[in-house]
Amino acid sequence: AAMACCTSPTNSTEAIAAMPSFEPIRTKMVAEGINQAAISAFESTFNALVSGESGMIPESTIEPATGVLTTDDITAKVDKAYLAETVVCKLNGGLGTGMGLDKAKSLLEVKSGETFLDLTAKQVMKMREEFGMKVKFMLMNSFSTSDDTLAFFQKNYPTLAGEEGLEMLQNKVPKLDKETFEPAVCESDPSNEWCPPGHGDLYAALIGSGRLDALLKDGFKYMFVSNSDNLGATLDTSILAHFAETDASFMMECCVRTENDKKGGHLCVRKADKQLILRESAMCPDEDEKDFQDISKHSYFNTNNLWIRLDKLKEIIDANNGIIPLPMIKNGKTVDPKDDSSQKVLQLETAMGAAIECFAGASAIVVPRTRFAPVKKCNDLLLLRSDAYVITDDYRIALNPECGGVAPAMNIDSKKYKMVHQLEAACVGGIPSLVSCKRLTIKGKVLLSSSCKFVGEVSITNSSDEAKTVPPTKLTDVTLDLTDSPGVGPLKSSTVTTSPIEGQKPGTSGLRKKTKVFMSENYLNNFVQSAFTAVSDCGTDLSVGTLIIGGDGRYFNDEAIQTIIKMGVANGVKRFWVGKDGLLSTPAVSAIIRERGPVWQKAFGAFILTASHNPGGPEEDFGIKYNCENGGPAPDKLTSMIFDNTKTITNYTMATDFPSIDITTAGSTTVKSDDGYSEVTVEVIDSTKNHVDLLKTIFDFDSIKTLLDREDFSFVYDSMHGVNGPYAKAVFVDELGQPESCCMNAVPKDDFNGGHADPNLTYAKELVAIMGLDKTGAKIDVGDKKVPSFGAAADGDGDRNMILGSQFFVTPSDSLAVIAANANSIPFFKAQGGLKGVARSMPTSGAVDLVSKDLGFDLFETPTGWKYFGNLMDSKDLYGGKDYTPFICGEESFGTGSNHVREKDGIWAVLAWLQILASKNSDASKPLVTVEDIVVDHWGKYGRNYYCRWDFEGMDKSGATAMMEKMRADAESNTGREVGTYTIATADDFTYVDPVDGSVAKKQGIRFLMSDGSRVIFRLSGTAGSGATVRMYIEQYEPKILDKEVSKALEELVKVALELCDIKTFCGTETPTVIT
Repeated sequence: AAMACCTSPTNSTEAIAAMPSFEPIRTKMVAEGINQAAISAFESTFNALVSGESGMIPESTIEPATGVLTTDDITAKVDKAYLAETVVCKLNGGLGTGMGLDKAKSLLEVKSGETFLDLTAKQVMKMREEFGMKVKFMLMNSFSTSDDTLAFFQKNYPTLAGEEGLEMLQNKVPKLDKETFEPAVCESDPSNEWCPPGHGDLYAALIGSGRLDALLKDGFKYMFVSNSDNLGATLDTSILAHFAETDASFMMECCVRTENDKKGGHLCVRKADKQLILRESAMCPDEDEKDFQDISKHSYFNTNNLWIRLDKLKEIIDANNGIIPLPMIKNGKTVDPKDDSSQKVLQLETAMGAAIECFAGASAIVVPRTRFAPVKKCNDLLLLRSDAYVITDDYRIALNPECGGVAPAMNIDSKKYKMVHQLEAACVGGIPSLVSCKRLTIKGKVLLSSSCKFVGEVSITNSSDEAKTVPPTKLTDVTLDLTDSPGVGPLKSSTVTTSPIEGQKPGTSGLRKKTKVFMSENYLNNFVQSAFTAVSDCGTDLSVGTLIIGGDGRYFNDEAIQTIIKMGVANGVKRFWVGKDGLLSTPAVSAIIRERGPVWQKAFGAFILTASHNPGGPEEDFGIKYNCENGGPAPDKLTSMIFDNTKTITNYTMATDFPSIDITTAGSTTVKSDDGYSEVTVEVIDSTKNHVDLLKTIFDFDSIKTLLDREDFSFVYDSMHGVNGPYAKAVFVDELGQPESCCMNAVPKDDFNGGHADPNLTYAKELVAIMGLDKTGAKIDVGDKKVPSFGAAADGDGDRNMILGSQFFVTPSDSLAVIAANANSIPFFKAQGGLKGVARSMPTSGAVDLVSKDLGFDLFETPTGWKYFGNLMDSKDLYGGKDYTPFICGEESFGTGSNHVREKDGIWAVLAWLQILASKNSDASKPLVTVEDIVVDHWGKYGRNYYCRWDFEGMDKSGATAMMEKMRADAESNTGREVGTYTIATADDFTYVDPVDGSVAKKQGIRFLMSDGSRVIFRLSGTAGSGATVRMYIEQYEPKILDKEVSKALEELVKVALELCDIKTFCGTETPTVIT
């Protein structure tokens, strides 16, 4: 009888013929790869909808549940033998969209820096320790939470992550048009066409995944299920024993309802058959709402902590043609949850607890409130984060004993604090004390702090539009109206309406576009707000520590800095460090993040305003990138979050009345709020000090000065009017006592003096000529003109370098290999026992590989992008993995560096070469050992990797993309193919699996690996401001013949490369813009 009651009614043949068809839904689900169990379950729910069922349970059909057993009544003896037959399952499918979240709700910080998943993982480990056995644990994730959840476990709890069967995926179902019941359509984002089917999908997921059968086969009999946001729900052995010994088929844990619970589903008895059932709020007719919320009448609510007999579940499923027929819950929504004007849809769901009516012999038990501590609204979150709750020794969230067994009643403004970000903006000064509070009511915008202590019944009102600060003191049984109180004045945050702007996806080094694009309405603001939101969502408290802002000085730099400061203030940042004149090189920013103190002011991140080596000026390029607390570029996960935010942004916040800061003079400016409760400090700092101080600890400046002072040694350093000029002067003039004439083009200009600040043979024309070379690297006739012994160049933001000897060009790949081979010449490496690890980007030549093999270094080949090197450097400190440091890494695009910072560092590379030269020339009585001598000797030992890169700049993006896709598609057929005198051993698209965090980077470059070790590689660069840049890399290893011209050595392989890519057809040219 119980099972019959939850089966959808049967209609006549005529009625069925008139009903909307399920077939379009079935077709869509099959095409999406949804399993048959899920399709059948949804069909049952759909049939209930079209048959006219409302899903409602009127008050007249039920009666209150009475006489429910409590845990105090349990007499069953605890038997740990039951544990071997029990599986613990946490439901983790929710995104928390109702609270403004777009990631797994369980990744939300709950308390003391711990997320729901942190505490869940620790509960499991503590449970296993306490019980002395490995109790089985599993998660039911959704398609929206799976990736984030698994990545979290992999990073923080790798042992749990590696357990077989950790994850079971919740299914997804189509949203239905509200009128036609056909599958909804969302052309702007097809993912919006799907929704989770509610936690009632537990049963279909168990069936469709095969997990139910597998558990039964392995001897599991009992399942304890609870929500991931309920940290009070742990495996209780006495409740388990009771469930087992009463031979119940299903048991629901209930709590006695309080005022805070009156809107949640309650337990009741169906009059028709006296079956225990669950009535959710969506199942209650409007006219019965008063009865629904009458906590004296309906005394028990469902905690969603359920105990299920798996063998009984299997029986019910088999008896109902592969499904468990659950009552339908119907929710009206829009297909795009962020667009109220989009298609009106129905989301059909089922509730896991509603299965109680399908189990004959189902029971319920009243449990203590300690087993129910979920977060459904910001009311709950504020309460849990406060001192009214504590974390127990077994990692449960429990009511603080000082509360006397009753939690404070919370009533904070549901409109002002519906979203988590709204609550966190209100609590930017910390969480108030609620342990002595009986009732807290907040109406309107307020600003709370950890200095606020609420005692008794406290009511706070603010009817003004501006957020007002609650006095940071003890407030006892008070009604407080802040409407006419002073506000925050210049710190006031204003909300500006905006809309998404296409194309704001960061590349390997941030977002780069034409300057005029950045200057257009809301372009910069949208990206900056998206970054602030993403950083905050990752757990960074923007009110603690410091935000760094600086750039390479290009056009629009100063105006952008003022905008970011004002937006930072509105987003809660309390302290800024800004480079004097707005200038900070990229490696200097990394150094400041890592080195500058005091500890309580340590930087949590930085905005770097640069487009690196791209041209600058009002008609040229501008860029922005975010660096994290380790000093390195934002990882893929964060940049993806930023990009996702740019696609959905509807507003940004800005402190429009915050004064503009004079960034031309070093010093601090503190701006206080009108109410005197808060302040923001902007400190304009010396741009060079922290970086130069760090470099002085790495190198032996005295020995380098001895080299520079030799009469037979001369050098010149070209900063190309980029940001590097002040750093070059600080090091070579101020520290090493050299004449200013050694620093070329050292005054930063917002358009790089009309040049292209890219340190290569093509664009560093002036330096290349001085060093006696042409743009191909060949020697030119210099007559009797003296050529400097050493030359170097930097790019716009100071992170790249080019190294030259007298009439000799050092390729970036050879430069990396030489530095690695001679690392012990540098004190930083020698003092730490020598170099341990080396990494290169995939397109960089294999010259350093030969050194690594010879000297026993750990070697890594990564995608292009310094963030991949940063992970390797931080393997031990951030991930608890192997320590690869001291560490050197480099890219063929003139980027070289070490683990002293988390960016490539142009001036570091220059000093590294000078240190090696100083080591080779320690005896001043002997002839000078030159750059060329060092490189030629290196080739003599390791052989030579003939190498060049062709850049095709400003290509049509569609044509370049089509060319790459053609090579990608032909990879399999090209493998084994003979081209000229070469045989392609492997053709593929480079995929990188990060050995540190397990992340995967795909489509990182088309590779043609020849049988003789030669390589041809193609990449589409993501760092150009406009158009596309196709990069073609050519490499030929030669162990003995070391003196060929590069162009001659690679002539045949270049022809092969042009044939393989067919760039003439796709892009209209075979002539590169730059050859390096």
